[in-house]
Amino acid sequence: MDEQARKTALRMIPYGLYVLTAGTQDTAIASATINWVTQTSFAPPLLALGIKTDSAVYDVARRTGDLVLNILGQGQGGLAFAFFKPAGYADGKLGGQDIRRAGNGAPILTAAPAAVELKVRHVVELGDHHTFVAEVTNVHLNREITGRPDEAVLHMKDLGEKVFYGG
Repeated sequence: MDEQARKTALRMIPYGLYVLTAGTQDTAIASATINWVTQTSFAPPLLALGIKTDSAVYDVARRTGDLVLNILGQGQGGLAFAFFKPAGYADGKLGGQDIRRAGNGAPILTAAPAAVELKVRHVVELGDHHTFVAEVTNVHLNREITGRPDEAVLHMKDLGEKVFYGG
């Protein structure tokens, strides 16, 4: 297989950007910017998320099973970059960002336009990112979303010409 062609073709898949948070007040808290997310079922509502196996959020997600997918909005590239590296939890803030707790205890970034509470139902252990299949247990809109909801989302392409993931 031509490696450059493979990278080009797989990078043509559009990716939204999200900050995944895991953990509760009784456990470690971890977070990471992720982009491999898709809805896989309406009933029950299920998402599939690709999570890098050597990340802290992977470890906490496996142990607790309680997650929040914080959906980033247009103009929040700085927030995406802030969670590309491990973010500390101190003084009630995660990576310096205000949070509130979801019903499952995981952090919701109040700056994100929307957040989805998740419960891990299955993990497919293949590759350097494992696929978590998680059930949507609640949703939070931190602000009113006007127009098409899919146009309100921050996409990988919004970070600039040289920022890629995948391929």
